[in-house]
Amino acid sequence: MPLLILDEVSLAYGMHPLLDGASLSVDAGERVCLLGRNGEGKSTLLKIVNGDVTPDGGRVKLEAGARLAVLPQNLPTGDERTAYDVVASAFREAGELLAEFHALSQQADEASLDRMTKVQERLEALDGWRLDQKVNAILKQYQVNPDARLNTLSGGWQRRVLLAAALVSEPDILLLDEPTNHLDVPAISWLEDTLSQFRGAILFVSHDRAFIRRMATRVVELDRGQLVSFAATYDRYLDLKEKALEEEERQNALFDKRLKQEEAWIRQGIKARRTRNMGRVRALKAMREERRLRRDRGGNASFVVEDAARSGRLVVEARGAGFAYPDGKRVIEDMNLVIMRGDKIGLIGENGTGKTTLVRLLLGELQPTEGQIRLGTNREVAYFDQLRGELELSKTALDNLAEGREYIEINGQQKHVLGYLQEFLFSPERARSPVSVFSGGERARLMLAKLFSKPANILVLDEPTNDLDVETLELLESQLVQFSGTVLVISHDREFLDNVVSDTLALDGSGVVREYVGGYTDWRRQGGRFSAELEEASPVPVKKTEAPKPAKAEPALRPKPAKLSYKLKLELEQLPGKISELEGAVEALQQEIGDPEFYTRPQPEVAQKLEQLADTEHQLESTIERWMELEELGNP
Repeated sequence: MPLLILDEVSLAYGMHPLLDGASLSVDAGERVCLLGRNGEGKSTLLKIVNGDVTPDGGRVKLEAGARLAVLPQNLPTGDERTAYDVVASAFREAGELLAEFHALSQQADEASLDRMTKVQERLEALDGWRLDQKVNAILKQYQVNPDARLNTLSGGWQRRVLLAAALVSEPDILLLDEPTNHLDVPAISWLEDTLSQFRGAILFVSHDRAFIRRMATRVVELDRGQLVSFAATYDRYLDLKEKALEEEERQNALFDKRLKQEEAWIRQGIKARRTRNMGRVRALKAMREERRLRRDRGGNASFVVEDAARSGRLVVEARGAGFAYPDGKRVIEDMNLVIMRGDKIGLIGENGTGKTTLVRLLLGELQPTEGQIRLGTNREVAYFDQLRGELELSKTALDNLAEGREYIEINGQQKHVLGYLQEFLFSPERARSPVSVFSGGERARLMLAKLFSKPANILVLDEPTNDLDVETLELLESQLVQFSGTVLVISHDREFLDNVVSDTLALDGSGVVREYVGGYTDWRRQGGRFSAELEEASPVPVKKTEAPKPAKAEPALRPKPAKLSYKLKLELEQLPGKISELEGAVEALQQEIGDPEFYTRPQPEVAQKLEQLADTEHQLESTIERWMELEELGNP
């Protein structure tokens, strides 16, 4: 018997139906991934299952006695409870008493001791000390300080505490809404391992493709109010979904063709009307009603990044740069780095290792406390904030973007603000809704719309993939790859990094910044590991402050990848043609300059040709060096 059954569930807000007779069953041990576009109602569906939202129709049935726990999508704001209190709250009355006992134990007055005695008696009746052991055990497992207050923790550590609260009661059904948001990669890997051992059923919403591939035993898509189940892996689901959409388009086209023919028949002349078949007329009316009720799949997002004027060829150069806060905490140490125009740089590291500090140094917002950082010229920076802090929740999407304007200019073209928002899948009605009612994915799309409405040649993206649906995420990847400017990305989305970045900067918390060619997978192939993994692998705890510094004069000693990433393979394939083209250009210029009559030309023309030859020879030399570098990397 299924643990969870949804039978013909319906829910609508105004004229917008989120669920339209949706049905689903989840069996014990299944790990079901719920997919769908932003705003389709995935989070609302989880709230219906959890009992936080009552559907307009249908029924939701849990197996008798089944325990259910949930990890919310959004982090709490201003929660002053300790981590212990948050996790203990999973046990309701016993949790409240444990939290009270924990607080009273910090006091020494007589009234507190009297109260502790009463609380202790009640806890013994509820088997509370066994629950206390479970709370402390899971906090230790998560490496969380029980006395840390939630509002003082970073987003990643808050997520750990909430995960502990969801799992400590050992539920039969676990609901997860974007569980990898705000987690670093080691925490995501730990989460994957933990959930893989969980014996209950899991219903989760995620857009982390690597996480879905590892976790999902079945994929269910929420599409236009209906739940469609695919008993397949994620990659197989993608193939099946593509075929299903093609078949749907074919059937719709046939239906529309027949409808058009019937409409033409009904409008024939007087003689035809006298002899028309009334059954055919009724069939036409039914076809009209079917077409009216058909919910077409919405279009895909179609945004582009607006380029500013090109920055200088050098974006930033660091020589022996370091940074320490006034309290003496050293975050960056002895960094040597050069970033050129067009580089796509990914930053990898556990939460708290200094990625944001590094970005602020590279942008010139912080000054190094040692060494030098030289900034390039003509830099126009656009910043994507993972906390969506630039959005005013009380204002509409239109007001957040327009800022008093009716038209905005994108790559030299005037666009109406409403039309521009439609490219990000906001209908005019939705664009006039307050941001406070938006889902996490809709807020992320609005942040992208705001980001890309301003010209920039340097994009800084801090966790841009959180909450984005897969289709928008793939479009963002393609736009970033095509963007002619420089991109700095802080992300824990492993597949996103592989698809976008050309180089990776890895921080391990010791202050050392190491540079690697390629994305996340390439970093792994080159021996990249997180400090948490080093500590687990070592019988003696590894002290971060003792991490070895890379030698400045021996960059060639870095490990080489076993094979190239797709992007680097493509670049390697294109380089011979580029070399041949440059060699031809050099030969043509040398022949022209070798002509005895060449130096009789006007001096400015002679100087221009000589400079052109020098530039082309330099390009040829650089291209050959790059080809040799990639050849060596691909054949270690």
